[in-house]
Amino acid sequence: MNLIDMHCDTICELLSEKTPGQDLKKNNLKVDIEKLKKGGSAAQFFACFVAMDEFLGKSRYEQAYEYVRRMAAYLKKQIWIYSDDIAFAGKGADLEENRKKGKLSAFLTLEEGGVIHGDLDRVKGLYDMGIRLITLTWNYENCIGYPNSRDLKDMGKGLKPFGFSVIDEMNRLGMIVDVSHLSEGGFWDVVSHSKTPPVASHSNARALRDHPRNLSDRQIRALAEKGGVAGLNFYQNFLGESGSCRIDEMVGHVRHMYRIGGEDFVAVGTDFDGFSGAKEMEISDIGEMPLLSEALKKSGFTWRQIEKIWYGNAKRMIDTVL
Repeated sequence: MNLIDMHCDTICELLSEKTPGQDLKKNNLKVDIEKLKKGGSAAQFFACFVAMDEFLGKSRYEQAYEYVRRMAAYLKKQIWIYSDDIAFAGKGADLEENRKKGKLSAFLTLEEGGVIHGDLDRVKGLYDMGIRLITLTWNYENCIGYPNSRDLKDMGKGLKPFGFSVIDEMNRLGMIVDVSHLSEGGFWDVVSHSKTPPVASHSNARALRDHPRNLSDRQIRALAEKGGVAGLNFYQNFLGESGSCRIDEMVGHVRHMYRIGGEDFVAVGTDFDGFSGAKEMEISDIGEMPLLSEALKKSGFTWRQIEKIWYGNAKRMIDTVL
C-alpha cells in the first residue's frame, strides 16, 4: 500500500551534529530511503525546519533564510546521489511519473514562515527552491501571525495584515497553506481567506487529547468543508496521556477525525524525527507503518478507506493545489 507522509524533520536532523556520516539512504533516524521502501511509501514531505531562537543578531532572519536554502540544497544533492531510488516532486504529475519508474517522491516544505520576514518576494524565492508547502508558524509569533497557545487571548489572535498577503501569494504560486502550529484565530482567517484548501499537515483531534496543537471538532468540520486534510501526528503528547506512541491511540484519533471530517479528510503526518521523549514507540520508524494499517483494518476500516488515509486524500490535495 502506497503511503504519503505529509511531515517529517529528517533533513534538519541529518544536517545536525548528532548524525555525522549518515545520509538519506540509511541512518539511525526514523526516516531514510531503506525504511521508506520497507514501509511501502510513495512520497515523503521533508520539512525544512527552522527554530528562530537559534539565530541571533540583526541578520538572524537572513541567516535563517540561508539555512532553509542549505537544507533544500542538501535534499536535492541526496536525491541526485540516490537517483535510482528517489526523485524530487513538485506536483502530482511528478509523483505519478516517479511511481511508474519505481521511485520514491520527495516533496520539500518549510516549517516556520517567519523566515519570510515581511519580504513577499521570499515566498517566490522559497517556491523556486522547490518548497511547495509552508507551515505558517512554529512556536513563536512571526510576521504572518501567532502560534497555538494555552492562553485563550493569544490563541484568539488572527493573521497579521502581511499574513493575508502571504496567503494570496501562496495561492497564486500554487503552494499548500499549512495551519499546524497556528493560533485558532489564524486558523479561521486562513480558512475564510485562502482560495485553495489548507491542510493541518501534522495535527490530531483535540476531543481525544486536549492540546492547543490539536484540532477542535469545529476546526475539523471547517477544514473538511474547505476540502482540506489533516495528517495524523505520532507525537506522544498529541496522542494521549500514556507518554508513549501507542497504536490504539493513533487509531482512536483517526476514527474520530474520520467521523467528524469524513473519509476525504484524514491523512498521515507522522512528525518523525521532530520529537523525542516517548516512553515507548509502537511504530518506531516509517518502515513499520504497516502495523498501523493492519490495526486500522482490525478496527473496522476497509482497505479502500485506509488507502484514502494513506494516499488518496493527500494526493487529492497535491493535485488540487500544486
